[in-house]
Amino acid sequence: MTRKLRAAGIWGTGLAVPERVLTNADLEKMVDTSDEWITTRTGIKERRIAADDEATSDLAAAAARHALTEAGVRAEELDLIIVATVTPDVSFPATACLVQMKLGAANAATFDLSAGCSGFVYALDMAVRAVESGAYNRVLAVGADILSRITDWTDRSTCVLFGDGAGSAVVGPVSEGRGLLATDLGAEGASGHLLTLPAGGSRKPASAETIQSREHFILMQGNEVFKFAVRIMGETTQTSLKKCGMGPDDIDVFVPHQANIRIIEAARKRLGLPEEKVFINVQSYGNTSAASIPIALDEAFRSGKIKDDDIVALVGFGAGLTWASAILRWGR
Repeated sequence: MTRKLRAAGIWGTGLAVPERVLTNADLEKMVDTSDEWITTRTGIKERRIAADDEATSDLAAAAARHALTEAGVRAEELDLIIVATVTPDVSFPATACLVQMKLGAANAATFDLSAGCSGFVYALDMAVRAVESGAYNRVLAVGADILSRITDWTDRSTCVLFGDGAGSAVVGPVSEGRGLLATDLGAEGASGHLLTLPAGGSRKPASAETIQSREHFILMQGNEVFKFAVRIMGETTQTSLKKCGMGPDDIDVFVPHQANIRIIEAARKRLGLPEEKVFINVQSYGNTSAASIPIALDEAFRSGKIKDDDIVALVGFGAGLTWASAILRWGR
């Protein structure tokens, strides 16, 4: 006899971004680019950059505090903390352990996961599965990255794209019919070389040579990643919708990874969604990797765009190459 799983969904969300704003005008003074070029091709007008004494765990913990307040949950009530990041404070301990310490969430198990910009949806899926099983009751899922630390500020093709931030969600049991309805997670590992950080791991440890050849910065084959993103954003969303017997017309709010306005527009058109159903904030933050979707989700909720019983679609793609989509019915 198969035991029926309980419904699980988001109780509260939160975000945190650094104070420093880096505008396109600022970038014009750093590399050979222009506000017009950046805006036309990406939709980005500015991004946030972490202070020298700010690390990923700092932003993650700040976002988590907001989510805990919104959810009405005390840190010590958390059973599990999952942090999605590609820019951990250190290789180990896990950033989730540091977040646990900063929050005072002494009763929570912790781990990190790495799925690039898809990371938060991966973390959300893991959090919901944990609660559905009955093994955990309150789980914190965080997406946080400080990409400015691994951005080559002399490479005009990539440095205009990225920013820093964190977003989070507290996951717990919800009423039947609400919460996470379906997800679709996947990867094309054979294409991982298209978006990578070449050095600093066990394959190519840090050395004078890797530093001199600038292999500790993001390396991206932009055109290939763009083509992958345009294809996969629509495909994975459709897959998740089909799993719960829905179609694009059922979506009330579409929250995509905020990488590039042209990718978002391509996904919107492929799904046949009207502009008013799509939440966009790429102009304010740029691509914040795993933080992108939860930051947008929090802003969409707090602005009143998301209401109880709305069908919310989350979708992202990232290094790996990975993809992830989720369909939720909002509310507790």
